[in-house]
Amino acid sequence: MIVVWFKRDLRTQDHWPLTLAARHGPVLPLYIIEPSILLSADASLRHYVFVRSALVALRQRLAELGQPLVVRVGEAVEVFDRLHAEHGLEAIYTHMETGNLRSYERDLEVQAWAARQRVRLVEFPYSGVVRRLPNRDLWNDLRTARMEQPPLPAPATLRPVNVEPGQLPTANELGLSDDGMRDIQQGGERTAHATLHSFLHTRGRTYHYGMSSPVSAFQVCSRLSVHLAWGTLTVRQAYHALRRRQAEDVGEGWARALSAFESRLFWRDHFIQKLEDAPDLERRSLVPAYDGLRPSIDADPAARQRFIAWREGRTGYPLVDACMRALRATGYLNFRMRAMVVSFASHDLWLDWRETGLVLARWFTDFEPGIHWSQMQMQSGVNGNSTLRIYNPTTQATQHDPQGKFIRHWVPELRRVPDAFLHAPWLMPLELQQSVGVRIGTDYAAPIVNHDERWREARAVIGEMRQRPDVREQAAQALKKHGSRSRGRLPRRQPRAKRQKQASLFDDVNRPE
Repeated sequence: MIVVWFKRDLRTQDHWPLTLAARHGPVLPLYIIEPSILLSADASLRHYVFVRSALVALRQRLAELGQPLVVRVGEAVEVFDRLHAEHGLEAIYTHMETGNLRSYERDLEVQAWAARQRVRLVEFPYSGVVRRLPNRDLWNDLRTARMEQPPLPAPATLRPVNVEPGQLPTANELGLSDDGMRDIQQGGERTAHATLHSFLHTRGRTYHYGMSSPVSAFQVCSRLSVHLAWGTLTVRQAYHALRRRQAEDVGEGWARALSAFESRLFWRDHFIQKLEDAPDLERRSLVPAYDGLRPSIDADPAARQRFIAWREGRTGYPLVDACMRALRATGYLNFRMRAMVVSFASHDLWLDWRETGLVLARWFTDFEPGIHWSQMQMQSGVNGNSTLRIYNPTTQATQHDPQGKFIRHWVPELRRVPDAFLHAPWLMPLELQQSVGVRIGTDYAAPIVNHDERWREARAVIGEMRQRPDVREQAAQALKKHGSRSRGRLPRRQPRAKRQKQASLFDDVNRPE
């Protein structure tokens, strides 16, 4: 019996472990609900709500193929130990996972268990991320070669096994508490492919210029990030669907939108590769000298108060507050607004990226550790090499929500404020505050900090650090190990013969053919 261990790959198509296991005999498709991961600091109810919907769909699809999904609750090693004692496992096929530090430690524990029990553990490459990558010079071509391989179809059938499928527990049964969510995307392969199709053929026409505004982004952005994060869709599937769409006569507007989407698929893998090469990225800065730059909220009561105001959307900056409230309710925020709320927390409020990062990790339904922690460090200025990004929240509001539609929806206290003062309500005369029924400092928060002062202070501190010899040396080392070699451009498609040769370099497992 071969176990196919599902993790962040909740689908039947383009799934190497499932396809190859099905060729060799009975398959036990397994998903483990692991308490140490489910209750970790970066996990939340909304993650499980999405995952559970994907598991329901996956169980149904696998049952149609002949063998429903088996679900167990417990730590991975304990679950495998019981299954091995009861059924005698020949092998475990699974995808390599680039997840949080706990999942990394869990994988090491399973590897050690498999070695002791003499159970073959075969881990297959996933997405464009390369395990044991010698250096970044190879990555662009290797990733391109992998993307060019056609996605795998689902197995035609699965041979059933005599194993009780087990119940799929609800969030209440697992003791997960409400975290303020209202509307979370649903999982499943069919939903993922329908979302991809609607983006490539209807919703995405204005993607390249509509993605930055929170007013339009909820509709014109792909909304595929959650499906890619939990594996109901692969980057390769999206890439090939994109190529088919680009081959059509789509016109200049669509061509620009599709090109912008392609670049984001590329950068997605680029950032996850950083975590693959540095598994403790969630805990330490890429440039170690920046650790300790900002105070912990446990050691600084004033920092804690700023942290709470930011988390609850009470900073006095309307767009920041609207973004935080929208994110908590829906689990989604477009990239520009994510960058702004991180920049504001890190530079204006001078909060540690690890502490604000955990809040956002729990609230993003599409939480992808590699992207998340790379971006937390980049937007906080602690990765050492990127341009220091400090966003003016008032300027962002006037540019991306000029009529205040997004702000008025999520900050109802400001609905009656005139457009002239909506983005900076603290400038309203007292008489106007009284007439519209919103007193700044009472009905709506006064600005928690002065942005014009705080961004200059932050830039001065970080700019001075960047001139230190030890910081410059550490930054150079980080760039050598993790920096992109694309120079901002997508890699070219290579000739077929070269792609086939490069694809062989991905055989970093012995596929059991």
